[in-house]
Amino acid sequence: MSRSRLSGVVDTALEATVAGSFSRAGYAVRSKMEHWRPPGSLAGRVVVVTGASSGIGGAVADELARLHATLWLVGRDRERTEAAARRAHDLAEGATAEPVVLDIVDAGAVREFAERVASVHDHLDGLVHAAGALYPKYRSAPDGTELTVATGLLAPFRLTELLGPLLRRSADANIVTVSSGGMYTERFDLEHLVMSPASYRGTTAYARVKRAQVVLSHEWARRWGADGVASYAAHPGWVDTPGLASGLPSFAKLGPLLRTPAEGADTVAWLAAGAARREDPAYTEGFFHDRHLRGEHHLPWTARGASAADGPRLWEWCEARTGTSALA
Repeated sequence: MSRSRLSGVVDTALEATVAGSFSRAGYAVRSKMEHWRPPGSLAGRVVVVTGASSGIGGAVADELARLHATLWLVGRDRERTEAAARRAHDLAEGATAEPVVLDIVDAGAVREFAERVASVHDHLDGLVHAAGALYPKYRSAPDGTELTVATGLLAPFRLTELLGPLLRRSADANIVTVSSGGMYTERFDLEHLVMSPASYRGTTAYARVKRAQVVLSHEWARRWGADGVASYAAHPGWVDTPGLASGLPSFAKLGPLLRTPAEGADTVAWLAAGAARREDPAYTEGFFHDRHLRGEHHLPWTARGASAADGPRLWEWCEARTGTSALA
């Protein structure tokens, strides 16, 4: 059996076990058997990373800095965001990283940030949506929207729409949304996407939003693909992050089975660097895990009712709630 065929068999076996695929073991086995290498240089390419102050977003920023990308690093905590920018400068000679302190659910601040990027650059080559959290108890954003939906769906939609003209001018841009394997447990159901305070369960709200992120990622590709914009969603596996410790403390006890943030960030950075479509030009969208395009339904009932209309419906829903319907 050839190495490539053997690695394919092993990958399929790992994916079937779920735990073997999502844990640290899946990363270790795949990366060694498939001889993963860093993507090529990103010198001269401009990338925005949200959630860049820690966890997976911070690790994505580190990897893109090593590839010499020009980075805008977005985070809520000033000290950690500025530390992330300093670290990026230290990781590669000549690396450029601008720290941006803002809460992505603050519509006004996000608009000002987009205008700031446009005042410096005439195009944008990458946008990584890594900000997000699992909230065990019901919380609201300043506009009253349930916070999981506001942070994981509406905020990325707003920011992407505002940066859309710059992305389309690149003619070779990549949008990457950090989803979660938890989305496999929920089907897309727009009518029940936003949970009420009475019915709220943090893990369910999180999984529903992560499913919606995958639907939205396809819609970006459908609308902007002709302009050279690729759009991916990726799940990082089970990763030891501050967000996991606060959102799912019992799950965090898996300890040695959990991936490091750098391991969880690998495929996200690989996609942001454009490596997927250099490997295969047909890879301009899809749901990825460990550098492989994956199926989006492990449980048959989660595919029930799915249709080509889901993306346009979700787009219109997000437009109405973010006030971006007038944007080109």
